Amino acid sequence: MQTRTLGATGVKVSALAYGGSSLGSAFRAIDEAEGIRSVHVALDHGINLIDTAPYYGATTAETVLGKALKTVARDRYILATKVARYGPEQKDFDFSAARVTRSVDESLARLGVDHVDFIQVHDMEFGDLDQIVNETIPALRAVQAAGKARFVGISCLPVRLFRHVLDRVAVDQIQSYCHYCLNDTALADLLPYLQTKGVGIFNSAPLAMRLLSTEGPPTWHPAPAALRAACAEAAALCRARGTDLGKLALQFSMANPDIHTHIVGTASPARVRQNLADASAPLDQELLADVLRILAPVHNLTWSSGRPENN
Repeated sequence: MQTRTLGATGVKVSALAYGGSSLGSAFRAIDEAEGIRSVHVALDHGINLIDTAPYYGATTAETVLGKALKTVARDRYILATKVARYGPEQKDFDFSAARVTRSVDESLARLGVDHVDFIQVHDMEFGDLDQIVNETIPALRAVQAAGKARFVGISCLPVRLFRHVLDRVAVDQIQSYCHYCLNDTALADLLPYLQTKGVGIFNSAPLAMRLLSTEGPPTWHPAPAALRAACAEAAALCRARGTDLGKLALQFSMANPDIHTHIVGTASPARVRQNLADASAPLDQELLADVLRILAPVHNLTWSSGRPENN
């Protein structure tokens, strides 16, 4: 497994990371024992970064991950979790210093560790950005000073918000999702700016939350109809060529060396092994060109998320 250095943090992470949302049954109901095995398979095959959040499965993902990590030496993995989002609605967010500080302690207890490597503000587009800059991030810096986290990061869907926040306050790492994949490369325009800041970059959902898969997206996926249709057409082309759109999508994203790690969520040991095999296989340039032509009319077509003023 190839490793890359996360910006100025100096942390070396696997180019493919393990996403913990599936442990909270985000995409399907899972078997807990199978989910635990999937974590062990990932670690045994060179994946060293695991990303999770209290929101995933209403704390279930962190709880199951804690069980998986109980028998694993702490120096074998780099652990990231989040604060501020605890449910699907606007009312389920709390960016206050008191709540995010308490949230870290709750996550540490569920995960069974005394510190995480990265603590991130989850989906900050749902918050008041002034509060996040002036209260939330300083509170997480205090958590860092207390030794409960090594680095502080931010996450959101609207790419422009990263610059808006980073122009006002320093963070060590960002997590962007669904914006560096076959159908959407909006994050690419921000990479030079992030490099000047020395920021570590997590690219989450290179399969666009299963838009770019044979199975297709879950019913809750917020993608507009035109985007769903184009991705389904691309999936059909890949099937006709005897391959899988998800494989091509993962290879495409991981080919960019300026993005440090790519997070894929799964609770299936077999899927972990398949992802590893796909990541190491040669990229079919002819197929890639054909798929990009199909997706060109919907390139960078996205959806709204969070407060209207943050979109």
